[in-house]
Amino acid sequence: MTALAALGMLAAISACGMNLRSAVQATPAAGASSAATASASAATIPVGSSTHAISVGGLSRSYIVYRPATLPAAAPLVVMLHGGFGSASQAEKSYGWNTEADSGHFLVAYPDGYDRAWNAGGGCCGNPAKDGIDDIAFITAMVSVIEHSVGVNADAVFATGMSNGGIMDYDLACHTSIFAAIGPDSATELGGCPDPAKLSVIAIHGTADKNIPYNGGEGDGVAHIDGPAIPALNASWRLAEDCAAPAVSTAGTVTTSLASCPGGRAVELISIAGAGHQWPGSPSNPILEKLLGTDPPSTTLAATQVIWQFFAAHTR
Repeated sequence: MTALAALGMLAAISACGMNLRSAVQATPAAGASSAATASASAATIPVGSSTHAISVGGLSRSYIVYRPATLPAAAPLVVMLHGGFGSASQAEKSYGWNTEADSGHFLVAYPDGYDRAWNAGGGCCGNPAKDGIDDIAFITAMVSVIEHSVGVNADAVFATGMSNGGIMDYDLACHTSIFAAIGPDSATELGGCPDPAKLSVIAIHGTADKNIPYNGGEGDGVAHIDGPAIPALNASWRLAEDCAAPAVSTAGTVTTSLASCPGGRAVELISIAGAGHQWPGSPSNPILEKLLGTDPPSTTLAATQVIWQFFAAHTR
């Protein structure tokens, strides 16, 4: 299958989901900043899934919000970032965050990357990096809109993501201070991190990942991502967060390195021996895996549940 055909099929899959939702367009005031525009044009977020759009940097950017039937007065918010060639609709369907939100009583936002990718630093990835798209501005503006629409706990805003989306998690942690924790899966950090936020980090990575190699170096796939070894990256975050030495434990193919840090923060790495480029615990979908360039998901743990439990325990 050609890349063009693959993208076309994926677009059709995503469009089916988008047509089932009501779109809410936020129109910016002339000359307003992205964040100010987002605040001024916040729209009501109904129960269930709804699609919204805001103008950031002269572009109309879309996102899905899932609101469970029951929320606390100040609800946590999880931002779930799709991987390269993915979409907000695909991420909502693939990773089980809506079900987790129903039981955990939190909001989930699924932003759409420009041309199905994120400008996540270090030349990654695709047209967003080539065109200099400001995805940090988009995501922070989106969070501002949601905060002005629903009662959100500003100390319980989190970001998670798959692959290119996980790389974007690190970029957000390096250049914003609005997140209490990040949870990248099958991802690395690119582009440098001169001033990391004080937050918690949980990373999940398979040791057989060929797209973003566990031991670092250039990976396969369209982007040829060349990042540091994942254990070294995790160690750099322990250093940045002033953490204690990690406690390491192994159960079957899963090795967990967990370090306690000041202020109740933590830095954790979950390594899955033999797992590839995938979201553990998600349903296997061979067609979608081929389109997205991912591997069959590991069944050794449920990444969504594990990441949410970490988030819930590490508010700011």
